Amino acid sequence: MRKAAHSPILRFFLMTVVCIATDCTAQSVPQTTLLALSKSDHTLAIVDPATLKVIARVPVGSDPHEVIASSDGKTAYVSIYGGGSLHELNVIDLVAQRPLVTIDTRPLIGPHGLTFADGKVWFSAEGAKSVGRYDPATGKLDWSMGTGQNRTHMIYVTPDGKKVYTTNVSAGTVSILVDSLLQPSPGPMGSVPPGARPHRDWIQIVIPVAKGSEGFDVSPDGRELWTAAADDGTISIIDLAAMKVIATIDAKVLGANRLKFTPDGKRVLISSLRTGDLSIYDAGPSHKELKRLNTGRGAAGILVDADGSRAFVGCTADNYVAVIDLKRMEVIGHIDVGGGPDGLAWAVRP
Repeated sequence: MRKAAHSPILRFFLMTVVCIATDCTAQSVPQTTLLALSKSDHTLAIVDPATLKVIARVPVGSDPHEVIASSDGKTAYVSIYGGGSLHELNVIDLVAQRPLVTIDTRPLIGPHGLTFADGKVWFSAEGAKSVGRYDPATGKLDWSMGTGQNRTHMIYVTPDGKKVYTTNVSAGTVSILVDSLLQPSPGPMGSVPPGARPHRDWIQIVIPVAKGSEGFDVSPDGRELWTAAADDGTISIIDLAAMKVIATIDAKVLGANRLKFTPDGKRVLISSLRTGDLSIYDAGPSHKELKRLNTGRGAAGILVDADGSRAFVGCTADNYVAVIDLKRMEVIGHIDVGGGPDGLAWAVRP
């Protein structure tokens, strides 16, 4: 039976003690670092992507799943998921390489997917069937919205913070939340009431896809959303202007976990937690599989170099991060970031 979660204050104290005990002395870091979570060791590894060496390991809470860095690359945020039952985001100082504070997300329980946009941290809250937003400037949760869908899991937010995309795994849907300017409605006599003004509101569009659709990404040009279904191995492609599925690929990516576009938008990578395969697809009109290579026994989080030369895949069952040469489409190395690696992110300092 899982023990009760510690309070945020006690969690912060324990992580600080562990950090001191494990000698989390800050080391100089390159401008760009790779962040990798270890679910088994409850640590965040900070990795030099040039040497593939771990620079530091910082303790985080139990069951960490996803990580994201602030736009200035100085702070990381880690979701403490607990299968949808926990309620914490850990804040990490990437310069000093130490834990800062723990954010209690209640009543938004089960934080999972993370992204940083428009100066704020956005997260899915699976246990609350919602998405939420944390403002680092005020230290408060300042917005949330329910989806009403089962297992609201991963999240993508446009840079201006006006659109939120999320996959609802068990419901087999994609939610698109749009910040809209609504005009005042006419009254009973057909005229607008005196003093009525336009106001902002969020609307939701729900698009059916295959059940088990979890990992997804939006193309760099913002035109398409691709999501892969673990249950039947299909890939659904959504036209984001028309807001409907325009193609379904029988990709047979069974156990699909994460999906990521390359920065040039030409290829799509899909990991399988069931088989350990990484499937590479043409994002162009052919929609053909270019290569399927095995990374181990189970592939999860995906990260791609800014120049598109390499991909990094968290191989949870194998206790390493696989390094992929995307030109040769081959595994060229492994990084030991701790047991059960999963969530990956870049931290880029100006």
